[in-house]
Amino acid sequence: MNKINRLMCSLVIVGTALLLSGCWSKKELTDLAIVAALGIDKNEEGRYVGTLQIINPGNVAGGFQGGGGSQGPPVSVVTGTGDTIVELSRRTSRKLSRRLYYAHTNLVVISEELAKEESISSILDSLERDAEFRSTAIIVIAQESKASDIVKVLTAIDKIPANKVIKTLKFTEKIWGENISVSMQEAIKTLVTPGKELAVSGFRVSGDVSRGKTIENTQQTEPSSLLSAGSLAIFKEGKLTQWIDGEFARGSIFLLDKLNASAIDLKWEGKDEAMVYELIRQKTKVSARMEKGKPRVFIKVQAEGNIGEARVPIDLNNPDVLLKIEKVIEKEIKKEISMAVKKAQKNKADIFGFGEALHQTNPKEWKKMNTKWNDIYFPEVKTDIVVDAFIRRTGLRNNPHQVNK
Repeated sequence: MNKINRLMCSLVIVGTALLLSGCWSKKELTDLAIVAALGIDKNEEGRYVGTLQIINPGNVAGGFQGGGGSQGPPVSVVTGTGDTIVELSRRTSRKLSRRLYYAHTNLVVISEELAKEESISSILDSLERDAEFRSTAIIVIAQESKASDIVKVLTAIDKIPANKVIKTLKFTEKIWGENISVSMQEAIKTLVTPGKELAVSGFRVSGDVSRGKTIENTQQTEPSSLLSAGSLAIFKEGKLTQWIDGEFARGSIFLLDKLNASAIDLKWEGKDEAMVYELIRQKTKVSARMEKGKPRVFIKVQAEGNIGEARVPIDLNNPDVLLKIEKVIEKEIKKEISMAVKKAQKNKADIFGFGEALHQTNPKEWKKMNTKWNDIYFPEVKTDIVVDAFIRRTGLRNNPHQVNK
């Protein structure tokens, strides 16, 4: 029995070893050029220009302050041209000793000029088809600059500039509320959704761009060149048509139900910016239906927040006063949403998905309006806006200092 058991075990081990595939698809790190960001422009000849931000692993790990690392930049930049996105990528390989590796690319920057000239759906097509490219990569528009300028600037706090752009966008989305982070997957989904247009955040580069490309830019208390979140880009049929910011942008993000937090200035008894309402959460619901042969949209917003600042004498212990403040908040939010709707209607770009909401409730009517929705029906849509605001807290001080004087 012992001999039989040993024989059976040997056969199992040999059989299992034969089934192992091994490292048939292994990739050596020393053979890969890891691309962190891709910037896309067009030159005067009408060809695509790709700017690739490639990570220097040794410099990122070692840092700039010694400890075994070199003093070189954390990233290198390589450019390539081509009549198509795939062609420029393959042409760029002539300048590198390693294979371009896009599995860690988390940022795509498209120039404003290119976004206005042609639909970004044609640009995203090749990226989506590539099994190696991440569908979660964030898309931004280079506002008033080339995409290459955004990709080439070195940043001080975040060693990888691509990470700086993404983190800045996500934090300002959570705290301020005039920007949104849109992934490639989300952008493509919006582009193919009937009755909804695309909105993408812009990114700016300020200061001396040429000095921003040098490592000295990361070694100053005040960098010569700085990357910062810009306005909100509005698209129609895949092309950039307009930039919006301020209350227009915040009202738009309210309607998109993507506003996480913000600070809303309130007017009180004739004084502007008398108080600040710190929005901490909100929920927006949009529905649509046909009334008398015309589409009508219903918007309901629930907002919750705190009193962040009071610059006028006011009794915040009085429940009646708090109710009056809530009415002021509701009026302000309703005003911003109305402004955003009118702006989009003037631009004839339904970024809010009113058409999509109508499609869900009245598919037969939508079929008749589909082709002319943005140009004819959307600009004439009537909206009913209901806002319910609530003050959760008034802060550690109930009464402003002015009350005690």
